[in-house]
Amino acid sequence: MSVAWGAIKTVFLDMDGTLLDLSFDSYFWQRYLPLRYSQKNQIEFSHARELLQSYYKGKAGTLDWYCTDYWTNELDLDVAALKREIAGRIRIFPHVEQFLERLVATKKHVALVTNAHPSSISVKMSCVPIEPYFERIISSHHFGCPKEQPGFWDKMMDSFPFDPETTLLVDDNLEVLDCAKAYGIRHLVTIRQPDSSKPERDSLPYET
Repeated sequence: MSVAWGAIKTVFLDMDGTLLDLSFDSYFWQRYLPLRYSQKNQIEFSHARELLQSYYKGKAGTLDWYCTDYWTNELDLDVAALKREIAGRIRIFPHVEQFLERLVATKKHVALVTNAHPSSISVKMSCVPIEPYFERIISSHHFGCPKEQPGFWDKMMDSFPFDPETTLLVDDNLEVLDCAKAYGIRHLVTIRQPDSSKPERDSLPYET
């Protein structure tokens, strides 16, 4: 990560795929939830996975896609409870704690800014010891729109005032970074391999 740290006062960090390995979420949504859905409805796993894929596709890019409550109601399964069943798979990326310690030691204003539902944040924070490093933990559900929608950053400014010129956003979601860039956030960094179970990404438009 090549960042002009002397110019940075505020650091916004994504959670899944940035600080935490996205492989947990990939496994949960692509394997474990379809498995439990197939068991509940007494259908083949392949059919359950196909159905869920169509549901996911219909909600991509919306707040519902990230909403534990929405999927709990839609599938009649306690999604947060199912995540807790496999919480042992949650992994923090190497050196994240040292990075956070450095940010705090150098007096940066640090906030976790995520599309994850508060119940999902709770599951993750119960497994990784990083919550104390953040001044705030902000879920896009508090604002009613995901980070990849333009209105998010206006609401973020109202909730956690920052100077876009001296702010760094680190996020694995390129659409989120595009939106932040359009808003005027100057320092943008992405993650080359947000999911350890998948290959590294090539030709990324942002610093890694």
